[in-house]
Amino acid sequence: MLLPAKTEVARQLRRYRAWERSMLASPADVRVRATFEDSGYTLCVLMGKRCAREAADAAERYLRTSLVTYLQEQNERPRAARAVRRSPSVADRLSPSERKTPSGAA
Repeated sequence: MLLPAKTEVARQLRRYRAWERSMLASPADVRVRATFEDSGYTLCVLMGKRCAREAADAAERYLRTSLVTYLQEQNERPRAARAVRRSPSVADRLSPSERKTPSGAA
C-alpha cells in the first residue's frame, strides 16, 4: 500500500481545516464552498477514503502514529459487509399461473 509523505498530508489537512473554517464562516459564498470541497477531494485521494470527514480523520491518525501502527490499524478495522446476493425464492420464479393458491381462494 502506497502512502503519501507525512509532510504532504499535514499540508493538505491544514488546507482542508482552513477552508472548512472559512466555509462555516460564510456558507453562502460559492467560491469558498467550491474550494473547501476541492480540498476535501484532495484529502480523500491522498488518504484513499470516499468521504472528506473520513479522510481528515485518517490523516490525523496517520500523522500521530508511526507508519507500521497506522497500517495495522487500517487492517484491523472492520470492512463494510458485502451485500449478499440471494437467488429468488421458488415462488418468485414461478409465473402467476404456475403459483398454487390456497384452496378456496379466488
